[in-house]
Amino acid sequence: MSKVVGVILAGGSGLRFGTEKPKQFMEIGGRTIIEYTIDVFERHHGIDEIAIVTREDYTQFVQHLIERNSWDKTKKVLAGGKERYHSSLAAIQAYSDDDLLIFHDAVRPLISLRILDDCIKALEKYNAVDVAVKTVDTIIQVDENECISAVPPRPMLRNGQTPQCFRCSTIKHAYEIALRDPSFKTTDDCGVVFKYLPEEPVFVVPGEYSNVKLTNQEDITIIEHYLSVFKN
Repeated sequence: MSKVVGVILAGGSGLRFGTEKPKQFMEIGGRTIIEYTIDVFERHHGIDEIAIVTREDYTQFVQHLIERNSWDKTKKVLAGGKERYHSSLAAIQAYSDDDLLIFHDAVRPLISLRILDDCIKALEKYNAVDVAVKTVDTIIQVDENECISAVPPRPMLRNGQTPQCFRCSTIKHAYEIALRDPSFKTTDDCGVVFKYLPEEPVFVVPGEYSNVKLTNQEDITIIEHYLSVFKN
């Protein structure tokens, strides 16, 4: 039988964040960021299994977190690679074609159960699902001289978040084509489906502005605030 698998992507190095320890393993309120993230997936009734993809030198630490939290659904700890898509590929190769994979950044600990609800429901109809919020700022495109070359209409623009969700066979097929492209570059999995499987619609589930990604030092304060609000 097919499974709904939460794939927690925790392979980042943290170099751009400016800390020795990868940011997914930083602590807030006595717990690491990734622990808050996994807790949401563990609590969700529609998630059958969880896989964590992390750096090879942190696999033992992740195993320790699993034991410390007694997570029942977290079954696999996989080693990622140098690029983000290597982590996605590690999970794709670990599951069967009919499984439904919900890729989520470990550094987005504020994901809601509602977003997961909507993603799982959308996967009943679509083979690829993204999560995004409406863009609140005007987006400009610039040319090589740093001058404005276009101003896309804001009502049609979205800021992408995670999860990004797929039937395993779909994202596997997209990567099989992509990896044959000598100029292949990507920053997200939905972009791979969009480019290499253009006939496959990618449905967009509404995200939430609170689904913050820990990117800059300033984000720590925001996440601390939301965690205190959710806790209370």
